[in-house]
Amino acid sequence: MDTHNSNSSRRKPLIALGVVAAIVALFAALVMVMPKGFKATHEEIGTGKPAIVFVYDNGLAMSNSQTEQMNEARDYLGDAVHFLIATTGTPEGDKLIRQHRADSAELLLFDASGTLTKRQYGLKTAGELVMWVDQ
Repeated sequence: MDTHNSNSSRRKPLIALGVVAAIVALFAALVMVMPKGFKATHEEIGTGKPAIVFVYDNGLAMSNSQTEQMNEARDYLGDAVHFLIATTGTPEGDKLIRQHRADSAELLLFDASGTLTKRQYGLKTAGELVMWVDQ
């Protein structure tokens, strides 16, 4: 009976270690598949690369769909374009929205020098975004 208890007590730390390792591995996997976030600051506009700014409105379901499409376009375009958001109801977002008279769910394309060149309401697919930048 004593040998059974000593084996059991030796397994407990190994089981706990296994559980912790599994949790860490799961967390790492989730972080790797999580979409990359978007900056909600706009100082990158006009810094030598085009910038796509999406006017994100928490009250619109399509805002999430548009950011998913922006993530896909970013996978294709890489670091050649800044992908930013202007969130309604935030000081930084409202400033850009006022400055460019933008509306919720609108996409704004700035050239490398920071000039607003195109604007269009979402939802634009990833392919449309890539073509929009390349035109």
